[in-house]
This record gives sequence, structure tokens and C-alpha cells, in this order.
Amino acid sequence: MLVAMRQLLDEAAKGGYGVGAFNVNNMEQIQAIMEAARETCSPVIVQASRGARSYAQDRYLYHLMLAAAELYPDLPTVLHLDHGNSYETCKSAIDMGFTSVMMDGSLMPDGKTPSTFEYNVDVTQKVVAAAHAKGVTVEGEIGVLGGIEDGHGAGGTGLEHVTDPEQAAKFVELTGVDALAIAIGTSHGAYKFSHKPDGAVLKMDRLIEIHNRLPKVHLVMHGSSSVPKELQDIINQYGGKLRPTWGVPVEEIQLGIRNGVRKVNVDTDNRLAMTGAIRKVLFETPEKFDPRDYLKPAREAMKQVVAQRMTQFGQAGHAADYQPIPLAVVAARYAAQ
Repeated sequence: MLVAMRQLLDEAAKGGYGVGAFNVNNMEQIQAIMEAARETCSPVIVQASRGARSYAQDRYLYHLMLAAAELYPDLPTVLHLDHGNSYETCKSAIDMGFTSVMMDGSLMPDGKTPSTFEYNVDVTQKVVAAAHAKGVTVEGEIGVLGGIEDGHGAGGTGLEHVTDPEQAAKFVELTGVDALAIAIGTSHGAYKFSHKPDGAVLKMDRLIEIHNRLPKVHLVMHGSSSVPKELQDIINQYGGKLRPTWGVPVEEIQLGIRNGVRKVNVDTDNRLAMTGAIRKVLFETPEKFDPRDYLKPAREAMKQVVAQRMTQFGQAGHAADYQPIPLAVVAARYAAQ
């Protein structure tokens, strides 16, 4: 069944591992994630952005996830809203059946303009109240990520609005969020860094400082695709024109996991894998026209990346550690707090 993300993150904290959160837009991506989770015996966070909800339509996505929960009953599975831009967006996801939502109040409802701390607290408080009443998890964000993806983001390098540890502590206290996304120099999209990131552009010291201040808070790393060169090379080998770029090294993500990161967002790596596989099929066999001929290899390529990340983040082997808790029970626990 679909479960609250809070349960997965609490268990990850107990086990000292992270859980990958993988974005989806269609059936093949959901299938790739669920098969990778089955192979690695991993708990699962599947997330959909506002762009994905518009592209695929909510009912399609929701029922695809119900099918996934039915086909993989032994895997604790979360359906998460990525970067909700307003109370209304989050409430629509809660009412639809999402088991976790992100209220990104670091930006105004246009999804581009950095907000004030006061606005962020106010809108996040409202989402927490609505979500917790139904046992749904809430992720908030303090600080602003760089880049733009699916039309969401302030642009820039990611260093313009790095999270302030004091504000982070106050934000958690005032809102009661279950998880906290922080800005440490990462960006959305493929073009994160112009060279292998060092302490000047990827502020892992800030992450560690926040964790030391908030040791019991589940931290979230956004924009954490590693953008492997081999995936870029496949695309370019078969007609693509990607510029050289660097993502977040896996070893830096693992350092984050050792310092309180429990949710790691990955999207670009999977897009690269699928696109490379599709380009290869169409380049080598231009006579092909059946979508299954290129979507099957694309699905397999994404599955391999997801399985690798699940292993690297430490979640592999942990799906059977605990029994899923119904949302109604989670809601009662929130009410009793």
C-alpha cells in the first residue's frame, strides 16, 4: 500500500541510510523505479512535480501508483508531491491521495521569486495542518536552490540563497515539518557545476552545521543527480549535443547521509539514461517505429541507474524491515502530539 513518507524517513534515520526520491512523468518511469526497488529490496519514494501532474494528468499518475502498490505489495511505497508552489497545489495532492507533499515556500506561488521567511512559515504551517490531519507527510524548504526545472526555480548558481542554520532551526520549530530541504549550492537540471564541485560551490560544511544544530530533523538534498559522464557520452555519441557538466558526486551525497540526509532527490540522471537509450535505438535502427522498441531499453537503462543509487544511498535490503502504518494511524499520532 501507499504509506506516509515520514515512516520511511524515520526508519532510514534508525538505520543510518538515505532514501532516493525519483521523479516520474509516465508509466515506464514508474515501472523502472519499482523494478529497481524489487531487485534491491528497497523502500520507494516516487515523486511527481507540478509539471508531471500537468503532463500525465493526476488521475493517470495516481492510478499508476495504485497499480504499483498492488503489484509490489512488499515494498513500502510513497507518492510524493515535489515542489508544491502553494497551499492549493498541496491540498489538491492531499485530496487526490498523495501520501506526502512538499510545500516549497522558499519561492512565491509563481515558482520563481524568492519569498520572505514570514511567508514561507505561514504557508507551510497551513499545509502541515491540512496534511497531518490525514496522516500525510510534509517536506518544507528553507533557502533557495539554483537552476530551473519543469518551470520551477529561481535560476542562478544555487549560492545566492544558501540556507542559514539559525533560520532553519526556527523554521522547523514554527512549522512542524517532517523533513527539511536545504540549499547548499545544488541546482535543478543537468548543468549544475562547470567543474567537479568543491567546497566553494557545494557547501557540505553548511549541511553538517545544520545537522549538528538539528540532529533529529530529516534533511533533504535536492538537485542531487550525479550527472555521470558515461550517460552524457551515450547521448552525444548518438547525435546529442550536451555541454560538459558535473553533478553532485555520490561520495558527497553519502557524506550528507552520514550527517542527517534521509531523502535524496534524483531526476536528471534518469532522464539522461532514458534519452541515451532511445537515441541509441533510433540511431542504430532508424527503420524502427514501434515505441516499445525504444521504450523498453529506456526503461531498463533507468532501472539500472535507480538500482545503483538505491544501493549507494544504503536503502537496499531495508524494504522488509518494518510493516507499513496506515495513514489513519499516522494522523491519530499527529493529533495526539
